[in-house]
Amino acid sequence: MLFTRTLRHAIALRRRLRQSEATFILLAVIVGSIGGGLSVALGAAAHALQHLLFALPGDMRLSAVPHLAPIRLLALPLGGALLGVLQLALERWRRRTPVDVVEANALHGGAVPWRDSLTVTGQTFASNGFGASVGLEAAYAQIGGGLGSVVGRWLNLRRSDLRILVGAGAGAAIGAAFGAPLTGAFYAFEIVIGAYTPAAIAPVAAAAIAGVATARSMGSVPYLITVDSTGITRNLDYLAFIGIGLVCAFIGIALMRAVSLLEAGVRWTRLPPALRPFVGGLLLIPIAYVSPQALSAGHGALHLALAGDAPLAMLCLIFGLKWLASSISLGFSFRGGLFFASLFLGVLIGRIYADVTDLLLPGQHLWTQDAALVGMAALAVSVIGGPMTMTFLVLEATRDFQLAAIVLTASLVASALVRELFGYSFSTWRLHLRGEVIRSARDIGWVRQLTAGRMMRKAPVKMPATTTIAEFRRLAPLGSTTRVVLLDDENHYAGIVATAQAYIDGVDANAEVATLARRPDETIEPSRNVSEVMQVFDRLGVDELAVVTDGALLGILTEAHVRKRYSDELERSQRELFGEA
Repeated sequence: MLFTRTLRHAIALRRRLRQSEATFILLAVIVGSIGGGLSVALGAAAHALQHLLFALPGDMRLSAVPHLAPIRLLALPLGGALLGVLQLALERWRRRTPVDVVEANALHGGAVPWRDSLTVTGQTFASNGFGASVGLEAAYAQIGGGLGSVVGRWLNLRRSDLRILVGAGAGAAIGAAFGAPLTGAFYAFEIVIGAYTPAAIAPVAAAAIAGVATARSMGSVPYLITVDSTGITRNLDYLAFIGIGLVCAFIGIALMRAVSLLEAGVRWTRLPPALRPFVGGLLLIPIAYVSPQALSAGHGALHLALAGDAPLAMLCLIFGLKWLASSISLGFSFRGGLFFASLFLGVLIGRIYADVTDLLLPGQHLWTQDAALVGMAALAVSVIGGPMTMTFLVLEATRDFQLAAIVLTASLVASALVRELFGYSFSTWRLHLRGEVIRSARDIGWVRQLTAGRMMRKAPVKMPATTTIAEFRRLAPLGSTTRVVLLDDENHYAGIVATAQAYIDGVDANAEVATLARRPDETIEPSRNVSEVMQVFDRLGVDELAVVTDGALLGILTEAHVRKRYSDELERSQRELFGEA
């Protein structure tokens, strides 16, 4: 009786969520609140682990300490060894690569297995907690988006609603970490959902606000301190800051290429995967000894870079060490992202750019802090994507709308140049290296699911290829069918004959109907998606194709039917974007 009543209530709730936008927004708020709380707890736990391992004084962050005792640096290979053990366990437990929220929303309609979320979160936590040069942002997005996916799948939400809920959870977790609801919301739109949609605005914004409110109620201190802009007063400043965007685009591409080349080099050495993090930890020790600012995500170092006045040579040294440390960490299989690393590196680029400009053009002084903030946003956009996300991050840190306009301009310049020359963000570039074709979180999963096998007509009219044309006319009179599929002696596909061709004057009635068949090699496999099927139709210039696997006929596809299915699905996805489904 209790089970029946619970099931009835669950069904009623699912129906309500499908019919009521207000109820769905309330669900997003709940997911956002929990996601924000998990984000705060995860960050606090990682910080506490770093305090324990590296004996950090007070509330100081790892990347802010001036020096670390050599014995403490052994935590780096120790963390690598732990990740190696986890890797061995995962190879036995699960052989496929875990699905992250970007991949889930692009290819799987928002479905993120909870075990995958725990795997990504745990590996990222261990990597960051033991000091590797990676951020926790991947774990925040994964835990928040994974929570939204689990709740949405339990409630049997529609594909579009599930994708929105995943984005809302991820955005809330990111917003809670930075204390910036607009940043979290636009992170969801640009990076996790892949589009600004009317249907997503209210639930995503509500979830982000709820996540930040939860974080504040828990006493969380946001990552970015509030900084003051010095103001933009000269036209030259606008051109100079756009130049920062151009520089950051090239550096961002180089950084992504460097990480992938190092990963390929590590694979070429045939070093066992379980040993790679341990070796990476050993390589990080001399870097950390020279400059602890290269470790972890770089929160403390970023604060120092924004507020400090380090000489140009020191800035260049820290930039090079952080670049090297991040590349080694990711190349040797530590888990994490380049989100915060790109923010820190961008601050350094902005400050270096301002100092170099002052050397080359005396008297044309650029305000260093403004240049640092522009560089921070532009490099993050080049690596992660999301120009509006980074613009709102600067806006919520400075409350300066004039600077935000400059940041947006430089970010758009960097984004356009990266798209033109490279075409990927860091997350989609790594998926591309695995063989995927996605360039953003925009939903293309429905294209992959709409395959030739799903669209084909499964019971076409069939005849032996040795049938005479006279017999063919008797078995398939005009008007009975438009086409007939021919089979050879082994019951394999042997071509298609248009019925009308057998009735053309002058055709030899005693000849085999196979003489009228189109080439039997013009076939398609059932796994090919609708986009690939349409390309085959365009290339061959035919009206129908046989769906064949290993020579066996499965069904028939017509071009008119395929294009209609594609048009219908495309229209349905557009209706979902605007909340009209």
